[in-house]
Amino acid sequence: METDLERRRLTIRELWQEEARHLARTLEAVGHAGIETRVATAYQKWVAEKGNVFRLRDGVDGHHGTIKLRWEMLPAGGGEVISVGFDFLVLGEDGRIRTGYQFIEA
Repeated sequence: METDLERRRLTIRELWQEEARHLARTLEAVGHAGIETRVATAYQKWVAEKGNVFRLRDGVDGHHGTIKLRWEMLPAGGGEVISVGFDFLVLGEDGRIRTGYQFIEA
């Protein structure tokens, strides 16, 4: 996850449409500001406080304006995988993310 706040903000604006939505079972982040808050909250909890890292699990695949990817979270120093998730992204006509759905698998 990006640690520099300004780079994070710019990256979100490059990747996500202005009124994009990121949906998980327990939350809904709307627009750039909502997605920035979502990312900052996740970074603070899982990376800064608990010392974890995220990495791709099986690569990225996509077609017809969609992208799917699986990721895993584990301790930064190595060790057992703590969590596995799946994200499904729907792209807009401009190629940026319109809607992102997140599923925690384990």
